[in-house]
Amino acid sequence: MSLPPASGTGRYFAKAAKSIRLIRQGCTNRPFFHISVTHRRRINSQPVIEQLGSYDPMPNINNEKLVALNLERIKYWLGNGAHISTPVAELLGLSGFLPIHPRSYMTAWRNRRTERENLAKLEAEKAKETAST
Repeated sequence: MSLPPASGTGRYFAKAAKSIRLIRQGCTNRPFFHISVTHRRRINSQPVIEQLGSYDPMPNINNEKLVALNLERIKYWLGNGAHISTPVAELLGLSGFLPIHPRSYMTAWRNRRTERENLAKLEAEKAKETAST
């Protein structure tokens, strides 16, 4: 007779669903993320199974956000049924590993719209200045 999973046998835990997600590291106002495989259930004391990469969202001197990915291990975990969180899916889409995530399209669309609005305001201000002089 087998024991239930709650008895602490560990068999259920080994077969539990895995998730590829971002884990925040770094200091206040200076985030840094590890792309890691963890158990799907969010338990803070749960150790990371494997680190698959890193992501630095703060632009460097060249205005670049740095991402490092171990694509072979990501393929392995996806083949074993691991789920991907939305931010990681966006990063993988921008890297060309997966199709581009719809949220990336929406963010780009909003940024372009904001830029057009800012340019229109600047042109209106210039037209006002030239009309007044």
